[in-house]
Amino acid sequence: MPADAIVHVIDDDAAVRESIEFLLRASGITAKTYDSALAFLNALPTVEPGCIITDVRMPGISGIDLLRRLGEMQIKMPVIVITGHGDVPLAVEAMKVGAIDFIEKPFEDELLLSSVRSALNRSRETASREAERTELQARLSMLTNRERDVLNGLVAGKANKIIAFDLDISPRTVEIYRANVMTKMGAASLSELVRMALIVGVL
Repeated sequence: MPADAIVHVIDDDAAVRESIEFLLRASGITAKTYDSALAFLNALPTVEPGCIITDVRMPGISGIDLLRRLGEMQIKMPVIVITGHGDVPLAVEAMKVGAIDFIEKPFEDELLLSSVRSALNRSRETASREAERTELQARLSMLTNRERDVLNGLVAGKANKIIAFDLDISPRTVEIYRANVMTKMGAASLSELVRMALIVGVL
């Protein structure tokens, strides 16, 4: 679990907010609280990465409305939804629009903590994947147009001589471009190059 990850707790009930914040802090997990989904959305440009705990029923912007907005904004933070008794249909709807878990009130402390730890681990993995994608995109942008053509041929599974024929260049020239692509992308093997291409969406 990332040491600097923060759990963002959103609930219009002050007692619930304070209870969850106390539980998290007592377990060594940093938490910030918000009294509405709007307050969280307003703070979003400066919020630290981590995960979100939100009540599903709130005045104004509900937990489900919040999930939809986060989806539209392509915010990747995992969301845990807290529901009251009898709100299972709402919880299912929340899962359909992006929540990773829902917990019914009243809940066991350890159940919430377990869900939070899982969400924070997922958040860390997502951040790591995004960082890798950004790095690979930067490497991809260093390729010349012709190197990009050869890359496209390679990830399509074409042999050097077929790529050479398609591009109307010699197989030897394809080998040179291929070596340049491997170097610039930092790929040690063709299989690694294909994996990189999948990550950045070349395939």
